[in-house]
Amino acid sequence: MSLKISPVELRHKIRRGEHNSNTSGFCHGYLQCNLVMLPKDWAADFLKFCQLNQKPCPLISVSENPGDTHLNFLAEDLDLRTDIPSYRIFKDGVMTTEVNDITDYWRDDLVTFALGCSFSFEESLQADGLDVRNITEQVNVPMYRTNIACTPAGPFNGNMVVSMRPFVARDAIRAIQICTRFPAVHGAPVHFGDPQLIGIDDLAATDYGDAVTLKEHEQPVFWACGVTPQVALEQAKPPFCITHSPGCMLVTDIPNSRLALM
Repeated sequence: MSLKISPVELRHKIRRGEHNSNTSGFCHGYLQCNLVMLPKDWAADFLKFCQLNQKPCPLISVSENPGDTHLNFLAEDLDLRTDIPSYRIFKDGVMTTEVNDITDYWRDDLVTFALGCSFSFEESLQADGLDVRNITEQVNVPMYRTNIACTPAGPFNGNMVVSMRPFVARDAIRAIQICTRFPAVHGAPVHFGDPQLIGIDDLAATDYGDAVTLKEHEQPVFWACGVTPQVALEQAKPPFCITHSPGCMLVTDIPNSRLALM
């Protein structure tokens, strides 16, 4: 599939079952989002969790009413039940299955949260001449659980998940400068250098996504990641919820340029 495909074209291909893998590198110029779908009785506490942990959980949009299968202002012709490449189904905090269509799982009490995704700032890194290794190697971005604690809210708590991209020192500094302008999609990195300082023992052993090559003189650079809510869901144990599968995002019609601070 062409990486230059438009967001609506990509969503239609996903809906038809023609694309069921990660969305990194697709639809340059457009915001991508992580998703969490929770019963309305759990929504207020999760909203507070996002507000208290804006680095890993930058809130972009919330469904206007429980049961809505679209998100206003994010995309035209959007069906949340079919237009994400892969979904995870959780019961009592445990992931039970991954599916490409949640029509049979949909409930009228579900509230959908869309959270900013680091895929949206990758194009700005590339535009500055930086090598975004997961795109170069055509794999899902590597993601890791850390020892960085989130601020609890009600039953929601847990440690941050991070994504990693390797750079030499001068490029790492430039990446920090670029991403600071995009707080709505995780902003500046939370750590670079020794991964053991944030509880990661082996970069080759990813918790989500795929390992990438770390070249000589490169340092791993870590960004807060929107998979963090899935760790919080494991701790909170809601009876039922749905998320995106790591790396498989909602691709919206919102230009990334609207997210940048001047």
